[in-house]
Amino acid sequence: MEISRRTFLQSALAAGAVSALGPLDALAAGGVPGKERLIVNSLRYFDLEAPASALTTFITPVPLFFVRNHVSEPFAFDLDAWRLNIVGEVERPVSLTMRDLVRMEAASVTNTLECAGNGRAFFGPHVPGIQWKRGAVGTARFTGPRLKDVLARAGLKSTAKHVAFKGLEEPPGRVPQFIRSIPIEKALDSGTLVALHMNGAPLLKHHGFPARALVPGWIGAASVKWLTEVRVLDREFEGNFMKPGYRLPASPLAPGGEVNPDQTAAITRLNVKSLITHPAEGARIPAQAARIAGMAWAGEAEVVRVEISTDGGASWSNARLGAERARYAWRMWEFAWKPPRAGEYTILSRATDSDGRTQPAAGAWNPSGYLWNGYDRVRVNVTA
Repeated sequence: MEISRRTFLQSALAAGAVSALGPLDALAAGGVPGKERLIVNSLRYFDLEAPASALTTFITPVPLFFVRNHVSEPFAFDLDAWRLNIVGEVERPVSLTMRDLVRMEAASVTNTLECAGNGRAFFGPHVPGIQWKRGAVGTARFTGPRLKDVLARAGLKSTAKHVAFKGLEEPPGRVPQFIRSIPIEKALDSGTLVALHMNGAPLLKHHGFPARALVPGWIGAASVKWLTEVRVLDREFEGNFMKPGYRLPASPLAPGGEVNPDQTAAITRLNVKSLITHPAEGARIPAQAARIAGMAWAGEAEVVRVEISTDGGASWSNARLGAERARYAWRMWEFAWKPPRAGEYTILSRATDSDGRTQPAAGAWNPSGYLWNGYDRVRVNVTA
C-alpha cells in the first residue's frame, strides 16, 4: 500500500491518540479498546493473546494480533519532537525525525511474530511467568526503512558487533528498561526493518507506534517497540532482558532442574511449530468428513510438511499446505478427516521444516518456559 508522507504523518498522529488509553482506562471500559476479542492474561502491562480458533487468515488482522508488554505503554507524546537516535560504535551519531524515516526507501516483510513464552502454560513442572497458551502469535506485513540503511546514515565502525534497541517506555521504580541487542549480521540483513506500518497502516501504540524494530524469524522480544535509540555496540548488550532473561540452557536440562546463567545462550530464531485453528477445543463434529486446519511456522526456515494424527500418534497423515507463502511467514494447512466412529478424539499436529527439524511430542523444558513447540492438540467429540 502506497501512503504519502503527509497522509502517514496525519494517520500516525491519529493512531497514537486512539491507542493512548492506559491500564486503568481499559479496566474501567471493561477491556482493551480495539482488542476486545483477545484473551486477557494481564491488564497491568497488557498481555493479550488471540483465541486460536480466530487465527484463520494468512495475514492476522490487527484487532486479533497479540500484545506483549513488559512495562506500561508510553503515554501520549509529541511526534514532532520524537527522534530515533543512532549512537555508539558509529562514525557520526545521527538523530532522525519521522519525516526523515518516511523519506527513506521502504521495504515490506511479511513476518510471523511469536512471543518466546507462547505455550508456557503447557510446561510441566509449572514455570512462572505469563501463562500464555496458544495465541501469542500472529502474522503481519511490516513496512519501513531497512535497518541497514538507517545504520548507513551513521556509518559503522569496525568494532560494530551488536545493535541494541531501546524504547520510549519509562519503567516504574527499579524495573529495568527493556533493551535487547542483535548481532550485527542480523541487523544488516535486508529483512530487518525499522517498521512504521503494520498491514498497510501506521503502527498502533500497542504494536510499537511510532516505530519498532522488526527482526524477522526471531522471537518477538527481538523486535523492540516504541523505538527511540539504536545503539551500536562492540559486544552483546548486558542487561536484564538479555541475561538472565530470554536465554536457554546450552545443554538439555531435566524438568525442574536449575541452570547457571553463564551456561546459557540468548534465544534468537523461532522453533518449528504448528497450530490447529479448526476445529476448536471441545467442538462437536458430525461423523462425516471433517475439516482440520491451521498454521505452521519455522522462523528463518521453511515449513515443508505438516502431519496430522487422530489416534494418539500411532499413525500420521500429511496435510495439504496452502499456496500463500513468504520467507518468514507461517503456512496455512488443511486436512480432510473422516472419523471411523463416534466418540472422543484428540487431534495432533506436527510440522517439519527445511532444516530437518520436526516438532517433538513436548517442548524442551527450561526454567523460563520459552519456545514451547510440542505437538499441538485439540480434543473433539464426534457425534453419531
